[in-house]
Amino acid sequence: MANTEGTWLSILDYSHFKKVSISTIRRHIKANLVKWKEHEGKYLIWTHTGVQEIATRKEGDLLALRLEMQRLQQDNRRLSEELDEACMLIRLYEGGAEAPGEMRL
Repeated sequence: MANTEGTWLSILDYSHFKKVSISTIRRHIKANLVKWKEHEGKYLIWTHTGVQEIATRKEGDLLALRLEMQRLQQDNRRLSEELDEACMLIRLYEGGAEAPGEMRL
């Protein structure tokens, strides 16, 4: 008995799922390397993976992206603070501004 468990995915979803470019998927369709069908003018590709596994993988990818975004935001904040400090020091060394609490003579 053949395993009929799986789902049809759009080209975009399939490329995200397999981590392959859309143009590669289109070449696979043209060469009949994947099971595909056309539905309402769109190509769908069959995958033996169940919907639950696909959803779980998408959630994992989403979590990884959120964590990466948080890390980048922290890096951005840190770098902004360092840049502000560097700008302040440049102004001080060039004599353009006084340090807090200092007066020019």
